Amino acid sequence: MKFDVVVLGGGPGGYLAAERAAQGGKKVVLIEKRALGGTCLNEGCIPSKALLNSGKLYEHAKDSAGFGVTASDVKIDHAKVIARKNKVVKMLVSGVGMTMKANNVEVVMAEGYVKGKTAEGFAVEADGKEYVGDKLILACGSVPVVPPITGLKEGIESGYVMTNKEILDMKELPKTLAVMGGGVIGLELASYFSMIGVHVVVIEMLNKIAGPTEKEVSDLLMKSYKKRGIDFKLGCKITEIAKDGVIYEEKGEIKKVEADAVLCSIGRRAFTQNMGIENLGVYMERGAIVTDEHLQTNVPGVYAVGDVNGKIMLAHTAYREAEVAVNHILGKKDFMRYNAIPSVIYTNPEIASVGETLESAKAKGIEAKEVKASMRMSGRYLAEVEKGDGFCKLVVDTKKNCLIGCHMIGSYTSEQIFGVALMIEKQMTIEQIKELVFPHPTVCEVIREALFML
Repeated sequence: MKFDVVVLGGGPGGYLAAERAAQGGKKVVLIEKRALGGTCLNEGCIPSKALLNSGKLYEHAKDSAGFGVTASDVKIDHAKVIARKNKVVKMLVSGVGMTMKANNVEVVMAEGYVKGKTAEGFAVEADGKEYVGDKLILACGSVPVVPPITGLKEGIESGYVMTNKEILDMKELPKTLAVMGGGVIGLELASYFSMIGVHVVVIEMLNKIAGPTEKEVSDLLMKSYKKRGIDFKLGCKITEIAKDGVIYEEKGEIKKVEADAVLCSIGRRAFTQNMGIENLGVYMERGAIVTDEHLQTNVPGVYAVGDVNGKIMLAHTAYREAEVAVNHILGKKDFMRYNAIPSVIYTNPEIASVGETLESAKAKGIEAKEVKASMRMSGRYLAEVEKGDGFCKLVVDTKKNCLIGCHMIGSYTSEQIFGVALMIEKQMTIEQIKELVFPHPTVCEVIREALFML
């Protein structure tokens, strides 16, 4: 069967690429082996946010006395939380399917295998049929990293160790949960389970949590987590998974965390194995497909969007990459930029970042300075957050007099960071930003307050 565009993978990058290409007048087929929406919609971004929202509601209800609200006998029903999560996921997956149908995208629910390039185009086999496209968009996503740690594979097979996929469907709550890794996935799930009464221990190899997050922000987040009872083992190397816990090395000493369940959230890697990509001669580095500014690979006509190219593994990055790839196919001028892609950790409090830190800017030879404003400068924040100590930190290129970074911790930061990303993307000067009118009272006013502290 002949198509203009074959899309392999139905996650955010894949289904949006299919939608945009079809809207551009192309005949498109989308091949997905499991479920439309990919990891993000089925076992990542969306389900974890459903759990976190329930956890936050529970926590707010328990701690409402300081706001003049008395609630008694507050309970969490984890089974109902999971049921609601499943309902939300089902609705959104159905919505993606309806969107594909509305745009006349042919959807094939089967595992795809790239056979190679023929005289007619790029051939992909799925469900016993061959689909050939003039263009091929690889949107194969990523999978959890499972390092060769003694007992880890056996732990996953037995169900004692879970990845983000299994833990989002866990029916019975453990008394103690050991989390392998202090990155975004580990922290968000640690936040939820801690809020609903599970004792959580996070074991991280680095000396800080939240990966590349600005250090003062990650330090405050860890302080907030510790107040909730989460234990952290930083600078520790996990050496073995036992039947009743995690064995790790700390400063040369072997120690053990006893746990009823373990979450493996060490990271994710591009999924490129056993799908025939090598038949095209696509160039890869460290298991990820290498792409140019148009998301095209070294093979003309073959594109790679989303986690599979290993650049920035975020759903919204995949969305934009999909649009850039399709625009290139349609002959429209466009290119991918990564300097203003926001990142969010949806914990309580929330963390949101975009652009450079002061350290990364100086490492690149940029003349920069930073300024920090307390969230308590916002009237709304002070009215809504009891004893909150969040802040907003801006990083400025002093030579160009424009913003190049923003790092926030506090309420609603996930909804504010887009505005700063826009300021960075458009290279607005500080004077131009100061002329913008921020609604009052809002938490985002702290951004304006910080600007006037420069």
